[in-house]
Amino acid sequence: MPTWTALTQSRGRDAAEALAEACEDLTPEPVGTGVFEIEDGSDRWEVGVYFTEVPDDIALALLAAAHGAQPFAVSELPEVDWVAHVRRELSPVEAGRFFVHGSHDADKVPPDAEGLCIEAAMAFGTGHHATTKGCLLAFDRLLEAGETPRRVADIGAGTAVLAMAAARVLPGIVIASDIDPIAVETAQANVIANGLDGRVECVLAEGFHHPLLDNAAPYDLVFANILKQPLIDLAPDMARHLAHGGRAILSGILTGQADEVVTAYADCGMTLERRDDTAEWATLVVQRD
Repeated sequence: MPTWTALTQSRGRDAAEALAEACEDLTPEPVGTGVFEIEDGSDRWEVGVYFTEVPDDIALALLAAAHGAQPFAVSELPEVDWVAHVRRELSPVEAGRFFVHGSHDADKVPPDAEGLCIEAAMAFGTGHHATTKGCLLAFDRLLEAGETPRRVADIGAGTAVLAMAAARVLPGIVIASDIDPIAVETAQANVIANGLDGRVECVLAEGFHHPLLDNAAPYDLVFANILKQPLIDLAPDMARHLAHGGRAILSGILTGQADEVVTAYADCGMTLERRDDTAEWATLVVQRD
């Protein structure tokens, strides 16, 4: 089935969300809308509208003008099996002792590596993005230094690759949370596929707002690979849920945003222990004082 996308940019989240909501009343009716922050510090937001019928260019132009947005750029997408395409294109990733792969590369796992099978799916965190790899490398360095955190959580877990990495090498149960129901379903499927059922608990939650997460605190280690603003908003809760001396591995941050995140966590009693930059992305390890 052919698909059409209509993309524009707007200044400010409220304006972008208002435009996306107005687009839901278009004819033909869109099958979905999305609002995404452009992470360059400009407070610009992208609005995406998706159709299975040719959209009305005039109606889109009028909506964009009425909401002070740029004109929509409309494109027809080719019919592509994107999951199959990603499976073909993604090669395994080595991050310290961890080896992230799809099932089609299961025979390539080195004998001394901790294999994590993550299929291409509708959730973030296949291990191929620099932020996920950065978190795995930071975790591997902690293990090499002799750290053995007992209570671990993965906030904004996506496919739960980080939670599963912890469950592979540490005792106890790791809790993985996400605000997206599809991500939670994908995470649970990955946990089962990797033989970690009962070792990783997947829950639908915003941040730490879940009884299971609250009751398991304080944590010795928390992964949070999300985005700059959600990380900053999470800082006070992170401080409350980390044990004294506990660490958080943070990513999803552009290098130009890292100082702002470090400051937010320092204000909540957490000190930067290490920063590593990969391309345009930063990975931070902070420790509660």
